[in-house]
Amino acid sequence: MTTLFVDQKSIVRKIWGNSDTILLIFAGASAEFALNKAVDWLYFTGKLPNDPLGRLFSTVAYARKIVFEEEEKALQAIGTIKAIHTSVETKRGESIPDWAYKDVLFMLIDYSIKSYEILERDLTLAEKNEVLHVFRRVGQGMGLVKLPENYANFENIRQAHLQSNLVYSELTQDLYKQYRKHLGWFRYRTLLEAQLLITPIELHFMLNLGGISLLKPLVPLYKLSKTLNIDRLLKSLLLPNAYKKEIKALNSSISS
Repeated sequence: MTTLFVDQKSIVRKIWGNSDTILLIFAGASAEFALNKAVDWLYFTGKLPNDPLGRLFSTVAYARKIVFEEEEKALQAIGTIKAIHTSVETKRGESIPDWAYKDVLFMLIDYSIKSYEILERDLTLAEKNEVLHVFRRVGQGMGLVKLPENYANFENIRQAHLQSNLVYSELTQDLYKQYRKHLGWFRYRTLLEAQLLITPIELHFMLNLGGISLLKPLVPLYKLSKTLNIDRLLKSLLLPNAYKKEIKALNSSISS
């Protein structure tokens, strides 16, 4: 019998099988990546600043491969991710800090939960722990140790990381210039409002995002658009035409 990396009934599959939640996850991650003290690693490869949207979709592809694949193939995907990072470390002649790897993992956990709660419903503590344990296994596959064992523990460690590992820098400023360049003014403003909707308050001050997201009162209307089957039209307006194929693929479940 085939063993899946993530159980077929898991809340994680619901979160990562929906383009709405995925795009909101990466709105949050795009803000936090820009502030992370290890953002210089993204500039060493040049991939994120040169093509932020392409980087988003390639990252989504890896994440979905892990979430929806058989355990053996998911572990292979995790091994590939680790090998890619090891290659970058070798080229630069130094190691990516352990805390930086954990920061990315914590982003995925936190924004997976928050995106679903914003767009769908509140998660139970058991469901939050389920999200945590899936990504904890990903972290373990990457060789990370001393990862949080439950959601309460995660919240404390996550807060400590937010306090210690974020800073507004010249690279932050440059990365936001790249976001605007690749998205255009309207889509860029939408990204900022989405970041304000999902990111922790610490980031609001550091990035001067403002107070209350203009998207917040529109969330109920967006949910209604899904029942009327016009949400794809809205996404096509919010993301460039070059990525229509990728946007459509986000909602397709990977068979298992």
